[in-house]
Amino acid sequence: MTLHPVEAFSDNYIWVLDDGQRALVVDPGDAEPVRAYLAARSLRLDTLLITHHHRDHVGGVAALLADAPDARCIGPAGEAMPVPVEPARGGDAVQALGLTFQAIDVPGHTAGHVAYLCNDRATLGPPLLFCGDTLFSGGCGRLFEGTPAQMLDSLDRLAALPGDTRVCAAHEYTLSNLKFARHVEPGNQALADYEDQCRMRRDAGRPTLPSTIEVERQINPFLRAREPDVARSVRTHAGLPDDAAVVPVFAALREWKNTFR
Repeated sequence: MTLHPVEAFSDNYIWVLDDGQRALVVDPGDAEPVRAYLAARSLRLDTLLITHHHRDHVGGVAALLADAPDARCIGPAGEAMPVPVEPARGGDAVQALGLTFQAIDVPGHTAGHVAYLCNDRATLGPPLLFCGDTLFSGGCGRLFEGTPAQMLDSLDRLAALPGDTRVCAAHEYTLSNLKFARHVEPGNQALADYEDQCRMRRDAGRPTLPSTIEVERQINPFLRAREPDVARSVRTHAGLPDDAAVVPVFAALREWKNTFR
């Protein structure tokens, strides 16, 4: 199996997993780079996996299905899709390329956002997580439709996955996210080291993704809202009381990121 992030727009990644003949494509916001990638490798589109309804994740779906009318398209049951899809809900087992992907409900960025986890270690090695715009390396998605409590619960669900799970997020936001994370938690040495590694990757023209769940537990402030240093920093910035609960702290952290420059 080969996993590759196909670049689209200014910072999107369209993840492609293939077995040398058939390809699974995740969140194709643009058909053209996917067409080019498949054609260059003589791959046949087998399955589309969709995490949520935003245009930069579904804009190429109809065109790709027109190219491959026998391909399957699987998407969140609770969101409007541009084409009919096989609906996926949390707990569903989705079959593709001979693999089983578990659908995970992760509302917050959108109301019906789902992620897909494959834990077939014999075939893939470390598990694969296609998490759309819920979890980024060093960050999380904006709350366009969900609540802070929903997003915190979704991130807690992802943070509980095995540490070696590969985090295949949909955007190359890592360095800007880490700039904010360093501001929130300046004493985190793991974060400083990771930022250096990611900067070297980008300087070499390489993606920072996939990350891993274990790395994100160590460096991502949105998975660390309960950590004393992160919570203290947020409470100070937002003027929250010392005994503020985790949901208000998380909400203030997300709002802080919204306005951080």
